[in-house]
Amino acid sequence: MSDGKLLTFVKGLSLLLEQNPSEAIVFTKGKQLLKNLIAVDDWLPTEFTQPHPQYYQQYLLYADPLDRFSIVSFVWGPGQKTPVHNHTVWGMVGQLRGQERSTPFYPKPEGGFTVGTESICLPGQVETVSPATHDIHVVENALSDQTSISIHVYGGNIGRIQRSVFDPVTGAEKSFVSGYANSLVPNLWNAA
Repeated sequence: MSDGKLLTFVKGLSLLLEQNPSEAIVFTKGKQLLKNLIAVDDWLPTEFTQPHPQYYQQYLLYADPLDRFSIVSFVWGPGQKTPVHNHTVWGMVGQLRGQERSTPFYPKPEGGFTVGTESICLPGQVETVSPATHDIHVVENALSDQTSISIHVYGGNIGRIQRSVFDPVTGAEKSFVSGYANSLVPNLWNAA
């Protein structure tokens, strides 16, 4: 891990969250911290960059002991995508490698969803999700010939939070807890 970049981010976000900031402040100051983390792609250990041949991987990089936030690398092989899902907590998504396509889904009163305008996240860019504004979407690798990797930061331990996937036509909801693909996390305190 290159010169403690992830540890610097963890410390910065921890200090910010100690002040009990509003979501708007997290999405400005926290977003800048995440932009700093993903500005140069030289710090993510190889074991947290490996795609699976069939489905995307969610690798835990750090979980705050007070469950205030978690940091995850999402690794997408070509053509891989999520189902329509929610988060139930705020989130920031920083693109480290490749490109991701995000398509928001807005619930209709009669059931089902209205599909929003998709966006492409390029390296160095950060997007947000929030139950207060837009919490339901589909994310996919926008590239058909290479792996894409994003760094996600959530306002809770996302691998332990009960969330939902949705049928895009009927709106039918099914609960799930995502967990993580890895059993070990990076050693942030290793200066080597």
